[in-house]
Amino acid sequence: MTTIDAIDFFYLSMPNVEDIGDGSQDALLVRVCAGEYEGWGECEASPLVSIASLICPMSHSACKSVSAGVLGQKLEEISDIARISAEVSLSSMDLLQKDHTMSGIEIAMWDLMGHRLQAPVWSLLGDKRSHPKTPYASALFGDTPQQTLEKGRAIRCEGYRAAKFGWGPFGKTSASDDEDQIEAAREGLGDDAVLLVDVGCVWGENVARALEVVDALERCNVLWLEEPFHTGALHAYKQLSLRSGSVKLAGGEGSHNAYMARHMIDHAGVGFIQIDTGRIGGIGPARDVMEYALSRNVTFVNHTFTSHLALSASLQPFAGRSDLSLCEYPVQPKPLAQELTASHIERNSDGSILTPDKPGLGVEVNLEAVRKYLVNTEIRVRGELLYRTPEIQSETSGA
Repeated sequence: MTTIDAIDFFYLSMPNVEDIGDGSQDALLVRVCAGEYEGWGECEASPLVSIASLICPMSHSACKSVSAGVLGQKLEEISDIARISAEVSLSSMDLLQKDHTMSGIEIAMWDLMGHRLQAPVWSLLGDKRSHPKTPYASALFGDTPQQTLEKGRAIRCEGYRAAKFGWGPFGKTSASDDEDQIEAAREGLGDDAVLLVDVGCVWGENVARALEVVDALERCNVLWLEEPFHTGALHAYKQLSLRSGSVKLAGGEGSHNAYMARHMIDHAGVGFIQIDTGRIGGIGPARDVMEYALSRNVTFVNHTFTSHLALSASLQPFAGRSDLSLCEYPVQPKPLAQELTASHIERNSDGSILTPDKPGLGVEVNLEAVRKYLVNTEIRVRGELLYRTPEIQSETSGA
């Protein structure tokens, strides 16, 4: 019987982390080993917090460490992945970080099984082929409209047919300033490109403030307004959705489990549900949300802003759907995220991308880059060593 022998968490970071909305400045890389096989995943969460949830001492029967529910578990069939996740959900019920932490582990289990069965993850999910996706360049707003304009022109020159601008100063000053940013993004991209706008939850639940930019969004033919409010502010989303005209609302990256995503689909009036496999519990829960969204006529879109390992994981749940063609594609990641994988999901000559057809996630982890950005860490409780940065052995791994 093949069982999970090791779960290794690697905390990586840029030398300097800036106070900007860029999640590619650090990373939590996950390696799962079972017998002769290994798989890789990535958690989209604060690395140290997730490491703590992996190894923390038991508080009570429903608040155990994540590792306690994973190590030693049988991993021989695809169904074992969901079973292990369900068991951790119960044994770590009161450990609120568990879904973030399990996300990277669950992704790594899929990658491992893909290598063991010599099949891409999307085929293990039941898809017969992967369909091309139109990548939208995901970038931050410039500090000024002129910078946004220049970013838009650069993205257009690189051949992208869709782009999303978000965070930065948007929504933090006046509606007039926001309009200038939206118009600059549209001018930079050109009239025929798909334009998306991400507010980064900055308005909390202030519907009136969001309504101030609706006219500009419609005038500039913006497809969606993303995360105008906190993920849990479903009432605010719903109110805005009834008054946002041609502009659809998008959200869901803050959904830390499938239940939260379903609530957003059912009660927030969103047109697009954006799921991050590195947050929601992994590839399996994201697949479940995709199928639920389709049943409710809501469009599923991936969320990712870090490495191509995370990008591949985010694409797997809907790779086999020809009717879901838009996908997020990071274009300005920090060197850490870019160097983390030795292989990348490159755009084809027509600008589209394809989910890898190699075994597992189909991308190689560059262990030299892991060494370069590794933050050596120890966690001790009452003098006992509970965590130490794992050893790295080979040059590349994962494909």
